Amino acid sequence: MAEPEIEGTLFTGEQIKARVDELARRISDDYRGSRLLLVGILKGAFVFLAELARELDIEVEFDFMALSSYGSMTKTSGVVRILKDLDTDITGRNVVIVEDLIDTGLTLNYLLRSLEARGPESVEICALLNKRVANKVEVPIKYEGFSIPDVFVVGYGMDYAERYRNLPYIAGMKRQP
Repeated sequence: MAEPEIEGTLFTGEQIKARVDELARRISDDYRGSRLLLVGILKGAFVFLAELARELDIEVEFDFMALSSYGSMTKTSGVVRILKDLDTDITGRNVVIVEDLIDTGLTLNYLLRSLEARGPESVEICALLNKRVANKVEVPIKYEGFSIPDVFVVGYGMDYAERYRNLPYIAGMKRQP
């Protein structure tokens, strides 16, 4: 069923699956023999994290954080709020942040600094989507799925006002008035 606010598919479920499989192979190779903690950023990254985790062939643990810089708007406010912090002590741990989308980079830059201050062995970023043209700060993305134009996207866990998270593909939204 076509949704009136959706403009078009950017990535099909098959394209996403192929890229997630590739990212999982790279992460598995890089962290084989170590204790890896994946930190999923809620809510948008939950589908990506689940699919990525299923493809890893190494031992992995999970924790989650919730941050907000959007609210129900389609543009970031630039103000980062931690809504849910980690339950796990990351001191001496290898951590991979799993994020759905990097827009301005401000939220992820804030999160990266916050986690690095907690004494992990390493912190890397795995992002499904990166809006390079919208980046205001450079963040070191070790595992990147796709680069996208400056459009608001939904599907595969990402939403507009809590809608469209369950779409099995990633689509762009029509410009809002």
